[in-house]
Amino acid sequence: METDMNIISLIREILKSRNIIWDLAKADFRKRFVGSYFGVAWMFVQPVVTVLIYFLIFQMGFKSVPPVPGVPYVVWLVPGIVPWFFFAESLNLGTSVLSEYNYLVKKVVFNVSILPVIKVISCLIVHGIFVVIMLVMTLAFGRLPMASWIGIIYYSFCLSVFALAIIYITCAINVFFKDMAQIVGIALQFGMWMTPIMWDPTMFSYFPSKVETVMKLNPVYYVVVGYRDSILRGNYFFERPGLTLYFWVVTIVLLFIGLRLFNKLRPHFSDVL
Repeated sequence: METDMNIISLIREILKSRNIIWDLAKADFRKRFVGSYFGVAWMFVQPVVTVLIYFLIFQMGFKSVPPVPGVPYVVWLVPGIVPWFFFAESLNLGTSVLSEYNYLVKKVVFNVSILPVIKVISCLIVHGIFVVIMLVMTLAFGRLPMASWIGIIYYSFCLSVFALAIIYITCAINVFFKDMAQIVGIALQFGMWMTPIMWDPTMFSYFPSKVETVMKLNPVYYVVVGYRDSILRGNYFFERPGLTLYFWVVTIVLLFIGLRLFNKLRPHFSDVL
């Protein structure tokens, strides 16, 4: 019988079950493209089309000038939108993870608490591919490699933990309230525009500084800016100590809440599913 999962026991369970988590994550990644004629190619189509659309609108249409001198708009855009793709995909797929793996949820011997972890790692595999593409594109535009690029590993870890914290909440609720998946989708649409991904407050002289301060309350802001710091500016995470502290406090609190809610609702999962 499963015991209540807290942050420490979750870490222990991940380390203990790391092999099965990795195997299931790889299987989850592969099965997304089973039966598809173009297979894994579809993984790239929508993100590439999305980047192209935003490039045409903001660079060709609005003539937007990115805040990093000498950097083309598309080179500035991609380090912001790549982590968002990962975050959005993790939440969209993670919210329904218990329903998707209902046959495992009904097994007494299986620890269902690792299912959200499996889904995040599966999405992280895709994210890793996009990070490589992002770095190659950055080099192609004449940017030289910097030691700060290693920060992408840290910020990817940050976003993984933050996404996991939210998924524990949404996937538990989704078992009983199926509309949660639609709510998450709508929230992500708003969130993308509330996070300075396609634009930056410094692009607009009339943008109130107080609004920018409010936007920094969004933890994803920290990750998006961190990617650009690492790739374009050569800065490290410890150069933003205030945002770093805020991000981890919010993330740990959300993870605590998510695990408590998950533990409370878990005894009823198999009955509903």
